Amino acid sequence: MTPKPTVLQNLPADLDETRLPKHVAVIMDGNGRWAKRQGLPRIMGHRRGVDALKELLRCCKDWGIPALTAYAFSTENWGRPLDEVDFLMTLFDRVLRQELREMVQENVKINFMGNLGALPRSLQAEIERSMTETQHNRSIQFTVAMNYGGREEILQACRAIATSVQQGLLQPDQIDEALFEKHLYTSNVGDPDLLIRTSGEMRVSNFLLWQMAYAELYITETLWPDFDRTEFHRALCVYQQRDRRFGKV
Repeated sequence: MTPKPTVLQNLPADLDETRLPKHVAVIMDGNGRWAKRQGLPRIMGHRRGVDALKELLRCCKDWGIPALTAYAFSTENWGRPLDEVDFLMTLFDRVLRQELREMVQENVKINFMGNLGALPRSLQAEIERSMTETQHNRSIQFTVAMNYGGREEILQACRAIATSVQQGLLQPDQIDEALFEKHLYTSNVGDPDLLIRTSGEMRVSNFLLWQMAYAELYITETLWPDFDRTEFHRALCVYQQRDRRFGKV
């Protein structure tokens, strides 16, 4: 069940609280380019990216947006330089250790989706601990996509359904969208209303391929470490100007 939003804090006057997205997804792109422009190592961009994500999470909570999903590490990201991948795994582990207490206090429910079994064991343990200790929180559902790929998600759903058919537990004509969605990682949060991608790239990069069917896309040239409340406010203003017809007239 999607958590209920708390009392809104500091919602900009030009935003209509009745037309805010219920679920925002974000592709956090541009950490490396941001660091390069600053004359810094790429890892410094990732560190600043964590700060930007924390700010976005707090903003969603304050403004009454019940769900935020962040694309943190894709199945393709293993192809990056080994030292960068190792740093990211260590960074994820450290951030979870450092931020969990505050997440609990802020009533944030943490969820992770993806092939988590391929992650380092210490990180798997921190992920499990964070989900367990926040499972009853209700202010906002914060989902982190780790070792995630949209095609792989669809394939694993197909395998699970095919197994049920093979075992005689399910008939092929019983397979519909509702049943399929129950086998996706997002079954407990629903489809995103708004997808934000930073750094100006015009692609979804294997992220939430099924769930993006009717999401509004917002692409900004801003690099992820510079994405702040002002940028998010701008994205929401654009979103509220869209006419969401879902294929209807």
